[in-house]
Amino acid sequence: MKARFPLYAKILGWFFVNLLVLVVVFLILVNAQFRFDLGWVFSTAARQRVDTMRNLIVNELNTTRPDEWDRVLEGFSEAYHARLGLYDENGDRLLGTSDFLPPTVRAQLLRPGTEHGQDQFLRTTDPTRYWLLMSAQPDNLEAGGPMNVLLVAESSSVTVGGLVMDLRLGWLLIAGSALFSVLFWLPLLRGITRSIGQMTDATKQIAEGQFNVRVPARRHDELGVLAEAINQMGVRLDGFVKGQARFLGDVAHELCSPLARLQMALGILEQRAGEKEKTYAAMAIEKAGQISQLVNELLAFSKASFAGRAVDLRAVRVRDAVDEAIQYERTEASRIETCVPEDIHALADAELLTRALSNLLRNAIRFGAEAGPIEIRAERQEDRVTITISDNGEGVPEEELPRIFDAFYRIDASRNRQTGGSGLGLAIVRSCVVACNGVVAAENRAPHGLAVHLTLPATEEKNGVANGKAVTIGSQEWKSE
Repeated sequence: MKARFPLYAKILGWFFVNLLVLVVVFLILVNAQFRFDLGWVFSTAARQRVDTMRNLIVNELNTTRPDEWDRVLEGFSEAYHARLGLYDENGDRLLGTSDFLPPTVRAQLLRPGTEHGQDQFLRTTDPTRYWLLMSAQPDNLEAGGPMNVLLVAESSSVTVGGLVMDLRLGWLLIAGSALFSVLFWLPLLRGITRSIGQMTDATKQIAEGQFNVRVPARRHDELGVLAEAINQMGVRLDGFVKGQARFLGDVAHELCSPLARLQMALGILEQRAGEKEKTYAAMAIEKAGQISQLVNELLAFSKASFAGRAVDLRAVRVRDAVDEAIQYERTEASRIETCVPEDIHALADAELLTRALSNLLRNAIRFGAEAGPIEIRAERQEDRVTITISDNGEGVPEEELPRIFDAFYRIDASRNRQTGGSGLGLAIVRSCVVACNGVVAAENRAPHGLAVHLTLPATEEKNGVANGKAVTIGSQEWKSE
């Protein structure tokens, strides 16, 4: 399956659409608010500020003697943080703090037809300076009439003391553009991260043996292809695992009858054999018993693997299941300590839960009973119940922990039946727990020992049947019947 809309093309397209929208909005604002006859930096607000400053200076000059005009311009220069000067129509300085004009500015002053409304904004380099050229007509009290002059403002800042440009507006535009871009990109990024999160949760559940999980595959890009591949992988793995369990169950079932006849024949042979032959007959009977036990474990594993199809989940009091498992597995050499409150109930199948606890307890007694007490604890956290069985044995190498629940896996491949078992005990545990819509995990204890955690949906007991409400473990949702 090929992506119809590649993700890189979608991201690039989204970027250019975002850029196009920002450019269009900017041009609309420019056309609406900027007057290009004063330069692109002049907005309507800037023109108003320039006109206000011009009127203030002209009014002040009109009421002041010409020999005091220098003082007036110095005051306005300090107020606007710019050097101000008056020049005649020939570009000669009349007065003010601005005393040097670059050639480009002088040429602009000498342009014919520079009138009010034709004000100019220029930039020069070496050093960088900004020049605001404005026409003015102050009254010359001595000459008895108005005079045509050019008012020049020189500044090292493009804002020219806040006259030409208000930086607050620029910052608002930048902040608005950033906010728009975040909101514009949020749906795309949220969709990508949501799909990645769904696929991450699905692969984790598949790794835990929950092959029935499915990922929404509605996208038409690479993530949609990946989601479909994960769904297909789950289906194939489910078929492989169930096919393996079915094959093992069929083989084990077919072996039951021949084994029963073999054990019966060996029993008769032991009774009729002489003293010398009885030793060999006893050894054969022992081996036949081990084979029979292995067949029974295969049947149990097969049954647990297929239990999820028709299992009836009900409210099970955890304390009862723990007590029953202890009754089955306790030995004289084992010391078991429990901390299981009476009021904790899990949504599970009582038989499968007891079988899982029995296998874990048997494993803990086999490998950790001599090192200290075996502890069984249960606690409820919101909508989950966690049952922990821990021992004080040698533990498991860290690199082996993810595989101890695999069928036929043993930490030491050289172990025999007496030391390592068949490798089905913990696999049966996982099958039973998964059939009850739970998860199982193991970790090493400090300084030594192993702890196995069974996490199941929590429920409230109501006439012995679980309340029909949704519960969540991890990212998977289940509903009781």
